[in-house]
Amino acid sequence: MTDASERTFPLPSEITDVPGAENWASMYPAFTRFRPGDDQRFWFYNSMHFPEPMPAFDAITAEVPYTAIGANTARLFAFPTTLGIEHRIVNGRVYITANPVLDEDEVARRLQEFERRAGHYYENWDDIYTGWKARIDALIREVDDIEVPALPELDDLDAITSARGYAQNHLVRERWHRCIDLFSMMWHHHTELLMLGYGAYVVFFEFCKTAFPEIPDQMVARMVAGIDVIMYRPDEELKKLARLAVELGLDDVFVEDARADAILAQLEARGEAGSQWVKAMDEARDPWFNVSTGDGFYHHHRSWNDDLTVPFSALPRYVRLAKEGDPLLRPTEQLQEERERIVAEYRSLLQTDEDRAAFDQMLGLCRVVFPYVEDHKFYCEHWFTSRWYAKLREFGALLQRFGVVEQADDIFHLQHYEVDQALADVMLAWAAGGSVVSAEHVQAVVADRKQMLATLAEWNPPPALGPVPEALNDPAVKMLWGVTSETIEAWATAANVSGNEIRGYAASPGVVEGTARVLRSVNEIGEVLDGEILVATVTAPSWGPVFGKIRAAVSDIGGTMSHAAIVAREYGMPAVVGTGQATERIRTGQRLRVDGDRGIVTILDGDGR
Repeated sequence: MTDASERTFPLPSEITDVPGAENWASMYPAFTRFRPGDDQRFWFYNSMHFPEPMPAFDAITAEVPYTAIGANTARLFAFPTTLGIEHRIVNGRVYITANPVLDEDEVARRLQEFERRAGHYYENWDDIYTGWKARIDALIREVDDIEVPALPELDDLDAITSARGYAQNHLVRERWHRCIDLFSMMWHHHTELLMLGYGAYVVFFEFCKTAFPEIPDQMVARMVAGIDVIMYRPDEELKKLARLAVELGLDDVFVEDARADAILAQLEARGEAGSQWVKAMDEARDPWFNVSTGDGFYHHHRSWNDDLTVPFSALPRYVRLAKEGDPLLRPTEQLQEERERIVAEYRSLLQTDEDRAAFDQMLGLCRVVFPYVEDHKFYCEHWFTSRWYAKLREFGALLQRFGVVEQADDIFHLQHYEVDQALADVMLAWAAGGSVVSAEHVQAVVADRKQMLATLAEWNPPPALGPVPEALNDPAVKMLWGVTSETIEAWATAANVSGNEIRGYAASPGVVEGTARVLRSVNEIGEVLDGEILVATVTAPSWGPVFGKIRAAVSDIGGTMSHAAIVAREYGMPAVVGTGQATERIRTGQRLRVDGDRGIVTILDGDGR
């Protein structure tokens, strides 16, 4: 085996511009670009959150989260072994690296602070989490309540009678900035508890690995399985609607491949029963349909509320099953019985009362924090972010009305700093009674960037850049992305590429065989058939209905606490995550064997590509 210090991936400085998109760097702020010194550092492609080239505005979904993650780990809670995460963009793709703390004296000093600060949160977790949900709810309501100034010919008379002292155009910039500020605040809240949640799990995981050297990773994860979390609620709401359709005698309306608007038209024609079902759906939509088809990092990953295609493609199957008497339940009780059996088995192997007490305490903490680790996604990446993008589109409509952009969504092809300038142009034009000046320039920029994004989408980015690191100590990097020394070793040596086998994390137990369905885009999830094996770069919570159809899940990216891993365990199906190349090597229609116990995917009818 090659010494880690001698290996390297392509250096950032060796990555050349994609032909036809040489001006890609103009889409992003200067602080996202690689610098010469970055060649000496290790970076990996964050394809979990950013699987596509980033539109200019959407780069804020990297900028803001990384300001919050680092602030919480490095400055607020003083994690002992890690500081924050840095990011760079090359050819539209986001690469990140974690800054470890390697000096033992510094680790010890930070540990004292961490125990005092994190201890307060762990001891008061339930109360703090209750307050957290109230804070996030307030942010969502504030986003919804922001009114984009209409900028009419004459300002409201109330501005005079109340002696307000300013005109509406002042509010354009103020409310735009408030939208950006609320997004920043949401992400600070988002990572306030998340890193502590991962930290608690990492400590328990490492305790188990030391106490039980042979224990599989997924066995540790299964000790916290079977806990009901809110992220499954959108899927549960669809099941309720399916049962209601059967009760109301509307099951014949829900047929495969029918468009949502066609189904709704038929429901309207079914009188009182149809109206009752539509009313129930409308009640479920707020908030449960505020789930995007991605994970909230791209403006074009629209929510169920924006596009009913995903929920209405899932309903016919649920309606059919409900009519057949299927209770449409996840195997939660079975998972709970299994986890208690696993806990008892391993706990009995501990030799001392002290070790058993430590085991109980760490496991108990994991079960307390686990619901947040999954639930925060609904509140933050989906509910808040879906509403936030909707509000930004209203600002886009304002730019469109004044002729700065041709379509409201073109706002997302400008950096958020550039949107500031475009809105200033509108404010000036309205005040002067003239016309905007920047329209020709902005529209040319937007057209150029759309073309570049299409070109950059064809680029195949390396999984990592730079020299192999000495250590990776960030809990999120390990548990969420699944990036460990072993992962890097596999990337560097291509050890996970061998004939017809692909290796990854054994994320959820069981062995099944079936037909592969490779999805490269969230827009393809309607193609998944009953009994297929899902192969995807990464999954998102809104894919919940798909997990009711498939026999197993395989993903390119992810660790033991990634969404695909957690959901597969909760649905009781085998899963292998973090394979790195499954979507590249497997074709739709190939027969697969997924061994979720050993983390092996076998292509049964030929080698992978």
